Amino acid sequence: MISAFFIFNQKGEVLISRLFRQDLKRSISDVFRIQVISNPDVRSPIITLGSTSFFHVRINNVYVVGVTKCNASAALVFEFLYRFITISRSYFSKLDEESVKNNFVLIYELLDEIIDFGFPQNSEIDTLKMYITTESIKSEMAVREDSSKITIQATGATSWRRSDVKYRKNEAFVDVIETVNLLMSKEGAVLRADVDGQILMRAYLSGTPECKFGLNDKLVLQKRGDQVAKSDGAVELDDCQFHQCVRLGKFDSDRSISFIPPDGEFELMRYRSTSNINLPFRLQTHVTEPSKSKVEYTIHLKASFDPKLNANNVVLRIPTPLNTTGVQAKVGVGKAKYVPGDNVIVWKIPRLQGAQECTLTAEADLAATTHRQAWSRPPIQVDFSVVMFTASGLLVRFLKVFEKSGYNSVKWVRYLSKANGSYQIRF
Repeated sequence: MISAFFIFNQKGEVLISRLFRQDLKRSISDVFRIQVISNPDVRSPIITLGSTSFFHVRINNVYVVGVTKCNASAALVFEFLYRFITISRSYFSKLDEESVKNNFVLIYELLDEIIDFGFPQNSEIDTLKMYITTESIKSEMAVREDSSKITIQATGATSWRRSDVKYRKNEAFVDVIETVNLLMSKEGAVLRADVDGQILMRAYLSGTPECKFGLNDKLVLQKRGDQVAKSDGAVELDDCQFHQCVRLGKFDSDRSISFIPPDGEFELMRYRSTSNINLPFRLQTHVTEPSKSKVEYTIHLKASFDPKLNANNVVLRIPTPLNTTGVQAKVGVGKAKYVPGDNVIVWKIPRLQGAQECTLTAEADLAATTHRQAWSRPPIQVDFSVVMFTASGLLVRFLKVFEKSGYNSVKWVRYLSKANGSYQIRF
């Protein structure tokens, strides 16, 4: 893994320095200062000089750097660096030069706990805060009790959760959030369509409960060529990533996710889908240039999801030529206006019911130019959010909570599909 860890300021001064192995000397920090900080041409977060590799993350006005002489996994090194940044923010909210100088004793204490001989150890924030604290000094009895809890938590199988968590009302919230990415040609052919999804959970449950929820029966993971037989209505997921609390063996066998959740909010799963995407909106465009001084638009929008559902904050950004002087737009639903600073017609629909159709007609007046340039026609962008709809088709079949005391819990599942500039249609 890594042989040294440094934090530099923008001037190249060393704020934090810790060597974990004997294969590097402290003077290696001068190499990073000269080759990276003083060199404006360096843009890569990884630089290798001889047999030494420098991995750095620049945040605010400091550089967080890991140095290694072995063939370490770059993904693992950056995961550790970003994890250190997250831990630092949980202690002093912002990681910058001033906060590093004010909390350097705490940072060294954190480094001693989260990394040993260059290998990451316990990096769970809740566990670290039990015995690395900036609060007032506790009594000897309280320290003994916390020490016993730390021992159980550090050596047990659930380092991400304490066993003495208690709530008056036991609740579990599951949010399935998907971002739809689309690029469609002017003929209506889908050039690219995929979904980036994540399952977020907020667990307010007493004790150490075991949660279990199942996904679609027809679920295909990591398809490779024709090795997996496709079936109609199957949900195909790629690049699945799970929180460390998930028991992967049970997921592989029956597609159910079983885990003991951390307390509070966390990301349970992240996934990507590139097949069988349900597009929530269809767009038909007819844009003509009847003369050199005029462009006519007819944009027809149709919501292709269930009529019982509604889309909120639907925004269409329709590009206009650079020499546009004014636009007259008419819409049956929502409001449309021309934004000259961005050269777009912005059509806003606060609420749109499923299967509903609406049309925009507009006429753009163009200024006369000496040298007429061809209009590149950037794609139309559609932003939206649809509650209780998943473009990938992913559904939660059940959600159960098991705890030895047998208490009743309230479970909630919510779905949200959205797009922020990633849903584009050419015209």
